[in-house]
Amino acid sequence: MRIFYIILSIILLTSTQAFSQAKGPMPDPESKVIKLYPNPAISYITFEVAKEPNKTYSLQIFNFLGRKVKEVTDISPKTVVNLSELVRGIYIFQLRDPNGRVTDSGTFQINK
Repeated sequence: MRIFYIILSIILLTSTQAFSQAKGPMPDPESKVIKLYPNPAISYITFEVAKEPNKTYSLQIFNFLGRKVKEVTDISPKTVVNLSELVRGIYIFQLRDPNGRVTDSGTFQINK
């Protein structure tokens, strides 16, 4: 099962990279996740975000099948997300600006 997750993550990362290269260089994002910890997480994860003041950003978390499992609106520069209701696996996060545009994304793992 672990090999399946590794192969799936490699496919996802290479396809996203190829898509971004096909569209040309992307502009510098307005806001981005500086770091997230602990990774792998157990019951919570902390996102440190560099964001523009006076703008409200949201953080969306998706399972590996692409289903949205959690959304945190109006995040602060240091946001702690409770993961106790989520099961073990690899998750994808997206940081979205007020217009709904994705400014940053990445993956993290939950081990329980």
